[in-house]
Amino acid sequence: MSENTNPSQLSWPFREAERIAERLKQKGKAEALFETGYGPSGLPHIGTFGEVARTSWVRKAFTELTGLPSRLLAFSDDMDGLRKVPDNVPNKEMLRGHLGKPLTRIPDPFGKFESFGAHNNNMLQEFLRAFGFEFEFASASDYYASGRFDAALLHVLRHHDEIVRIILPTLGAERKATYSPILPIHPRTGIVMQVPIDQVDAAHGTVFWTDPESGAKFETSVLGGNAKLQWKADWAMRWYALDVDYEMSGKDLIDSVKLSSSICRALGKEPPLTLTYELFLDEKGQKISKSKGNGLSIDEWLTYAPKESLAQFMYHAPQRAKRLFFDVIPRATDDYINHVAVLPTAEAPHDNPAWHIHGGVLPDHAGSPISFTMLLNLASVSNADSPEMLWGFIRAYMPEANAETYPFLAELVHYAVAYNRDFVAPKRQYRAPTDVERAALEDLAKSLRENEQAQHPGDTEAERLQNLVYAVGKRHPFKPLKAWFDCLYQVLLGTQEGPRFGGFIALYSVERTIALIELSLARQEAAA
Repeated sequence: MSENTNPSQLSWPFREAERIAERLKQKGKAEALFETGYGPSGLPHIGTFGEVARTSWVRKAFTELTGLPSRLLAFSDDMDGLRKVPDNVPNKEMLRGHLGKPLTRIPDPFGKFESFGAHNNNMLQEFLRAFGFEFEFASASDYYASGRFDAALLHVLRHHDEIVRIILPTLGAERKATYSPILPIHPRTGIVMQVPIDQVDAAHGTVFWTDPESGAKFETSVLGGNAKLQWKADWAMRWYALDVDYEMSGKDLIDSVKLSSSICRALGKEPPLTLTYELFLDEKGQKISKSKGNGLSIDEWLTYAPKESLAQFMYHAPQRAKRLFFDVIPRATDDYINHVAVLPTAEAPHDNPAWHIHGGVLPDHAGSPISFTMLLNLASVSNADSPEMLWGFIRAYMPEANAETYPFLAELVHYAVAYNRDFVAPKRQYRAPTDVERAALEDLAKSLRENEQAQHPGDTEAERLQNLVYAVGKRHPFKPLKAWFDCLYQVLLGTQEGPRFGGFIALYSVERTIALIELSLARQEAAA
């Protein structure tokens, strides 16, 4: 990055990277550790993608800014006890017999791995690798059992009462009476026990507790995987033990970040820098909830648009709430296409989301000469039920175009057919033109017919046709002129919005556009 560039004026990943660089400078560190957390009781989801993608962009910006090495640790809290049986797994009865045990000590209901935790950890790693993320995987069970956390756990015991004092004000009266950051593993049942701790022996690294069902008393070592921490204390202990420099989390964890940060300071270290990102909303502005089923899954998004469009959606304003539903997909896709188009000549490439999405280097044949919205309108008006139908129009407009020369366009064609089938066509609703609009549409058809290049649609230029459309609109009393384009979309295409209409004519062809106008006017006359 240029020495004359001020990162604070650049994109948000560079602003975050600047903070991390200052932290390392103050601490005298020469390598940054980034962390993302994952609860492996379920499958990876769209939020998992967002957190790892955003953290990766900050990490890349840090490298560009400082040239210093860094690591991204994807940490799985797989020692957590299984609280309930997921809906989307086989062998539910078997799992019910293991409720409360650490995920890595429960048989895999799918029968593929040594434990349920190992199965879900594998799913996470495959998920992250499928998107090209660079990361190191870490398992809480491995870190606890191997003794890697032992020194930190002994330190927690020495500060046990201080940690309790930090947490108690946040608890109800009943929980206050029993809280301890230590969760011993029952030596007989293997269950993660949430019980009062009767005594802490920091010198020997043990805790004393009573089984509430049998009344039996136990002394349990906190070392070697025989106990784990309550998650706020666990988060803080991890930051302390690993010296984490940066971690993101959702708005729902703001209070947890504050508490874990206080615990980390009580243990003697500054907590990592954090970024709180906003949570997603549904189309009605309600918080997305798995139980409500009002969200959009990553598989659903990738059924209708490429992964780059999802990255584009995640990149924009992470600290602002965004509605996550099917209607946002075309806009995110076209935003990505537009950013790719301008990146090669951009004066400030680090401001461009495509730079971050592709790690600073655009792949060959990135982007598309035709917008996704344009393809959707073309699929809608032509009732395209296969990619080949759209390719027929594209080749007439761009004879050199094929899947080899424009691979990303080929992806978009496939997605456009699917998206049109499931979302555009069912909602398509034409309206009748007003008298003013009818006159303007007849004028447009006449102007296109009289155009000297009308019989050579492959040679037409989108901008010239756009100017023609503008000229027709200005000849008629549209106030504002946007009302003319609303007419084109609503009367001709049956949609509320659409692409630059000159580009649509060039792609669909002048001759077909004239026929579309005549058909629309005739349809309304017949309805009248």
